[in-house]
Order: sequence, then C-alpha cells, then structure tokens
Amino acid sequence: MTAIFPDVEKFKCIDPRQVEAYLVGHGWQQQQRQGDKAAIWTLDGFEILLPLKGEIIDFSRRMAEVVETLALAETRDQQSILGDLITNAPNTTIQAVVTHIATPNADHKSGDITMLGIVVDKLRPIHTQLADRDYILALKAYQERLPVYCTGDLIKSNGVFILKNPHKFRLDHSE
Repeated sequence: MTAIFPDVEKFKCIDPRQVEAYLVGHGWQQQQRQGDKAAIWTLDGFEILLPLKGEIIDFSRRMAEVVETLALAETRDQQSILGDLITNAPNTTIQAVVTHIATPNADHKSGDITMLGIVVDKLRPIHTQLADRDYILALKAYQERLPVYCTGDLIKSNGVFILKNPHKFRLDHSE
C-alpha cells in the first residue's frame, strides 16, 4: 500500500515555511537571507541553502539537497525526513485499506472514512469524505477487508493526512 509520488514531484510538495519551522525546532541557525529567494542555515558544520519560493527553476533539486543534508545531519533516512516535511501532494494515488467508516449522513449516502496506507514509506491513517458510489464501495471494502485505490490531493494538517477532492475510488482486485 503506497502513495505514489512521481519522483521529481515529491520535492515540489515541500513548503519552505514548514522547513524553516523544522530547522528552528531542531536547533539550526539562520546565517543569511537572500531577499525572498533563499536562506542559508547551519548546524554543527552542516549547511543548507533553503529555497524560499516554489517558482525558482531548480526548486525541486534544491529541496532534494535540503532533505539529503537533513538526513546526513540527523543520521536518518531521507524518506523519514521527507515524511516530516511534506504538507501537500496534489493528484496523489493512495493504495490503502479502509479501517473506519463514520455514521453516514442522513440525507444521502456519504460520510467520513479513514484509510490506512503508506505515505512516504510509513503506514499512516488518511482521512477523506466519500459520497454515493464511492461511499458504497468503501463500505464493501471495509466489510470484506479489500484494498482500495483513491486519487486526490493529499495534505497534512496538524500532523494528520487528509485526502481532499477524492476521485477514481476503486477496489484493488489484485488481492
């Protein structure tokens, strides 16, 4: 069960403000700021050039370097660092198992569901809201413990993953 990120795209999904908050929280010191384009941060001989605008041509490559440097400095793997930093992954396909279905809305077949899937190499709960045919499929998947696929905009808010604008909800018949 995985969230499928196009390799280059995953670094575009990192918000520089989130990285700044992470750096401050982990003892890094900002040494220099180059307007609204970049900032240089240091810790124990490590240096990070943090791009501050997603419109910078090599933003993804620079963010990949940030993740690589953090992994080296913290002796952690890059996927773990990426999982801490990523806050938004548009148009992402999730393979998961439905673990919880809230009481449906009384007026029509819809409700909140929780799925368990791998996001950035870690098993995590993912919340979404489904309606009509997709909600019925989620019920079937829950009852029969069938894996599912769903595409949407994956965001992390207050440490919780939410799949917004879910579509292409389908059962995984490979099991």
